[in-house]
Amino acid sequence: MRRSLIGLLGLTLLPALPSGCGGDPTGPALPDADLRILFVGNSLTYANDLPGLVETVAEIAGHSVETASVAYSNYGLGDHWAAGTQSTIRELRPDVVVLQQGPSTLPESQAYLREWTDSLSRVIREVGAVPALLMVWPPEDPRYTFAAVHASYRAAAQDVGGIFIPAGISWLEAWKADSRFVLYAADRFHPAPLGSVVAALTVVRTLFDESLVGLPARMIPEGAGRPEILLTVGAVEKLFPAVDRAVEDYAIR
Repeated sequence: MRRSLIGLLGLTLLPALPSGCGGDPTGPALPDADLRILFVGNSLTYANDLPGLVETVAEIAGHSVETASVAYSNYGLGDHWAAGTQSTIRELRPDVVVLQQGPSTLPESQAYLREWTDSLSRVIREVGAVPALLMVWPPEDPRYTFAAVHASYRAAAQDVGGIFIPAGISWLEAWKADSRFVLYAADRFHPAPLGSVVAALTVVRTLFDESLVGLPARMIPEGAGRPEILLTVGAVEKLFPAVDRAVEDYAIR
């Protein structure tokens, strides 16, 4: 599978080297794996441990994935730049950097997303990695739409020739399959645990370009510290095809 990932993403996967090299771009700190992912985002990423869920899904699907995360409450990508996240990218030298900020539905926030995606992507490409835009979801409020989130994140991905991960579209497809799925948390903005699982499924489905249909409802990882994912068989029969549809119809790789 590693060979096909190189072809799909245009990656040059590097061997693991000792960590602790500071800003030296030749010394990655992420362990060697089929895919090494750095998540850059805010509470929509760290809620329910999205990076850990991605590791779990990937492991159960037969892939080794190592993740790292730089995510702070209320951060946009420009805040990450001001905080020096570009140095972390250079230190870790991941294969893919998944970028996420808020829904970015308003014109000014759309422009902000595209501006700082461009700035961070220059550093991402500098270390031989690929930028990926993780489409999130709007607040559960009729003033904001999934279509606007989709347009914003897709444009940012296209600007930099990056990957577009349509997690928000997967939410919509999940609700089409069963409107009873609880994807929003009580605040009507952050993801419920199932919402984060759907996002993690979308990340793995997009990056590895393999259907999730056939994976078990109970995902018990061997990797230390990785979260368990416990779904019902009925939920799996609806969710996995829903994610497949979203990625097949909307992903950019």
